[in-house]
Parts: sequence; C-alpha cells; structure tokens
Amino acid sequence: MRMVDLIEKKRDGQAHTKEEIDFIIHGYSTDEIPDYQISAWAMAVFFQDMTQEERAFLTEAMVHSGDTIDLSAIKGIKVDKHSTGGVGDTTTLVLAPLVASLGVPVAKMSGRGLGHTGGTIDKLEAIPGFSVEITNDEFIDLVNTNKAAVIGQTQNLTPADKKLYGLRDVTATVNSIPLIASSIMSKKIASGADGIVLDVKTGAGAFMKELSQSKELAEAMVQIGNNLGRKTSAIISDMSQPLGFMIGNALEVKEAIDTLKGEGPEDLTDLCLTLGSHMVMVANKADTLEEAREMLEESINSGKALEQFKIFIESQKGDPSVVDNPEKLPQASFKESVLAEKDGFVSGIEADHIGTAAMVLGAGRATKDSVIDLAVGIELHKKIGDFVKKGESLATIYSNQKDVIDSKSKVLASYHFSSDPVSAPTLVYDIIT
Repeated sequence: MRMVDLIEKKRDGQAHTKEEIDFIIHGYSTDEIPDYQISAWAMAVFFQDMTQEERAFLTEAMVHSGDTIDLSAIKGIKVDKHSTGGVGDTTTLVLAPLVASLGVPVAKMSGRGLGHTGGTIDKLEAIPGFSVEITNDEFIDLVNTNKAAVIGQTQNLTPADKKLYGLRDVTATVNSIPLIASSIMSKKIASGADGIVLDVKTGAGAFMKELSQSKELAEAMVQIGNNLGRKTSAIISDMSQPLGFMIGNALEVKEAIDTLKGEGPEDLTDLCLTLGSHMVMVANKADTLEEAREMLEESINSGKALEQFKIFIESQKGDPSVVDNPEKLPQASFKESVLAEKDGFVSGIEADHIGTAAMVLGAGRATKDSVIDLAVGIELHKKIGDFVKKGESLATIYSNQKDVIDSKSKVLASYHFSSDPVSAPTLVYDIIT
C-alpha cells in the first residue's frame, strides 16, 4: 500500500476501506508517512468529504492510536456529555452532580481550557483544595461510590488526533466535517462512556457560526457514535450570546451553585435540563424525556442535586462549604461597571468578543503556558431582548488590576441596540438522535 495512491483515490472522490484508513493513521502516528502527504490527504478529504462508514473507520483508528479508558468496573450505563465550546458554558459543573443525583454514573474526563476561560478542570480548581490528580482506580471507585468524578485527560489519549489536528491547524483544513467529527468522537469513545450526549453550539460565539453547519456536524457525530456502538444524541443550542450571566472560572462555579439551588439563569437552567434529560434517557433511568426532566427538576427543588455537588467536591478533596459560602471562592480585588451609552433594546451581544475581554483580564489562556487568574471575569446584567436605559449597567468587570480600559471597551463594543423590541434568541434549535 502506498500513501500516494491513497491521496489520489481520495482526490478522485473514492471511499477508503478500513484497512486503508488504518494504514494512514498508523503510518502518520509512527512517522512513516510524512506531514506533506498527510496535508495533501487532509485537503482531499476537505474537498471530497467521507462516507459515514469512512468517518467511523477514521474515528476508530484514532481511538486505537493510544490509550483507551476501561470503565467496565463502573456499575450501570456510563454517560458522557461534550460541548463544542462557547462563552459562559457552565453546563458540565451543573450536569455532573445533577444527573448523578438520579443514580446515573458520570465518569468525566476533562481538560484545561485554551481561549476565553478555563476548561472544566480549571473551573473546578477554583474550589479550594479540589484535585483531579487521582489514579484510574480511585476515579472508578469514586464513580461507583458517589456516581460522579472528574479526572484529567491522559497524555496518550488519541495521540494521532492531536498530531493530525496540529497539522490541520496550519494547512487550512480545520473546518472539515469528517475531520472535526472524528476528532471529537475519538476522544469521547476512547474515554470509555457507554452513551454520549453532545451539545453542539451555533452562532457568533461558537466554532460553527451557521445553523446548517452545526446541524451537519451534529448529524456526523451522532452517526459515528451510533456506528461504533455508543448510544449518541446531540442538542444544537444557541451561542449567539454568552450562556448565563457569568464568564470566568470562580464566577462560573458560583453560577453553577445558583443553578443547582434553582436560582440560576433561565437559559443555563433550561439547557442543563434539556441535556440532562437526554443523559438520563441514555442511561435508561426514565421512559420519556418529559419524565426525565421532571426527575431532574425534583432533584433541584428538593436540594438533592446541591447535596450531590457537596459530596462530589469533598470526594475530590475540595472544600464543600463553598456551596453555602461562595465568598470562599477566589475573589477579585476590583469591580467596574460597563454603562450603556444610550437607551434601547439589546439586539445582539458578540459572544466571542465578550470572551476575548474576559481572556484579557486573565480568565483564559492566550497560549498553553498562560497562567489563569481564577478570580477574574465578567458578569452580564443585560441579554438580548432586554431594555436598557442610558447610564444603566450592562456588565460588571471583576479584575485584579485597576486598568480595565481594554476589556471595558471590548464589552461595550460587543453590545448592539435597537429602538424596536427584540425577541430573545431560540435556545435549542434541533435535537439529533
């Protein structure tokens, strides 16, 4: 088998066999196939696409390029949730304890963030003492005992995907549906979950800006998951504005606590209940989505979900008293309001620019080596559809430096206004099963 023949085959729009895709991924992983040939092949895939079968073969090949996590020792159907990312996306912090409170095992492998704010691990580490530095055996024991645990990603999980992604990033082939879908799904499948619920974002603050693109990606990932024996569904949700009100690590933990108390933002609460209902259904803990949602709502109303969050925090050496005393979370030294310069209805919020403003404060990483300030961030007071008077606060900036002119101007420029009433955006556009 020669790589040049496989490049030619895909260039001409023909489908690869499983053996051919295994040859490509193994050869690239072991440096037997050079970057320039994989670049040519990735560009051929970009233009010619892949069949559903090829996408499953590619995902499986990347899964087996490194370590896989065996969760068979965990009792019950293990369910994972993955978001394609956004601004103020606190859903994992809410969903892990909420779904676990119904007896669904949530064995979550998460990473650190690169961009607007930290990843799930960074956010959890805003809780004093919280640690993800646990062994696989401890991880499995915690899930069996408490139904929820979070561990950091192993370095050797899908190494072929890491290598291929780095190449795609510099060869203009990132925005390829089969390559994106197989990249995301390879990590989820290697992590050992039995069922996967995907939160695919769409809008200005999302990776996929157009609804049609988001739907295509969601369908591709669901097909891959189901073809590889994982019960998979996807919710396409809005990211035309930040989710919830908080952007920043400790701030998002506080918002997750509020949501588990039943006092969180309407959009964040609704999305968590939607995603959580699908997770409960995948785990066979309810007969209908309506029943699953009622069970989740009852868990919040009874305080069971909040108690589960305390157990989850304490089991990983964190201080559970932050749930009742959130002032124990890292606190910023300075606060400054961003005031509206005119009257009007909020017609748009550029979520990605709000995220950049938070990153400038130190809430996220511009590079892998950047150090995150867990205390800083932005709290929004107005969302799309709200009426604002001149001089009213649009947002509050939390900072550990006095000079926040850059972030303040970015936040202000992110808001757009209309003299006519504006409807809030649709939160959930579609569900793919």
